[in-house]
Amino acid sequence: MKRREFLRTAGGATAAATAAAGTAAAQEGGGGAQVKPDFGGYLDGVDGGYKDLRGNKEVTVKVGAAGNSGNLAFSPAGIWIDPGTTVTWEWTGEGGGHNVKMEEGPASLDSGAPVKEAGTTYEYTFEEGDAGISKYYCSPHQTLGMLGAVAVGGDVATLEVGGGGAKELHELGVPIQAHWVGSATILGILVTIIYTFFILKYGESPNTGNTGGGE
Repeated sequence: MKRREFLRTAGGATAAATAAAGTAAAQEGGGGAQVKPDFGGYLDGVDGGYKDLRGNKEVTVKVGAAGNSGNLAFSPAGIWIDPGTTVTWEWTGEGGGHNVKMEEGPASLDSGAPVKEAGTTYEYTFEEGDAGISKYYCSPHQTLGMLGAVAVGGDVATLEVGGGGAKELHELGVPIQAHWVGSATILGILVTIIYTFFILKYGESPNTGNTGGGE
């Protein structure tokens, strides 16, 4: 390899390694992690999603929303609200008869017998005494995953969730840590510098038979 060609290659490799290190650093430090209530696995695999609705005095949860292999979901299934918030469960009229029944928690949710008429509503105002996490279900469709949960107030167990920024390497399926990439990049740069030194010093000497002819 001629000297100029090598220098171009080495320079490109060094720049690429530096860029990789910067990307790894951004992945490790960026992302803006957020938190959501820890529902204790109650909503795992349940359709309907989750919403942080703190700051709202009135919120609505759809009953009989699309999900769980039919119109058998609460939407959103999980919510986080402030004390003093009134939650209205509103029936869509889909998926048969539904109701709201307590599983466990500080609230006292009970909409009564299952009904299927669209526009039916059930309201409950969560006060300070309801602070914590209340889990509920639809009795006809509980085993099909029609479950919901309400987190009230700031004193609830939480889990960290991604903030929508660059993903960590382990989230992309790479079983390494980002700082390992940085260490490997630094090592690669050092090797490139040492190799460049030897090529410049010995690569085109008469002793090696490589005089750079043809440039």
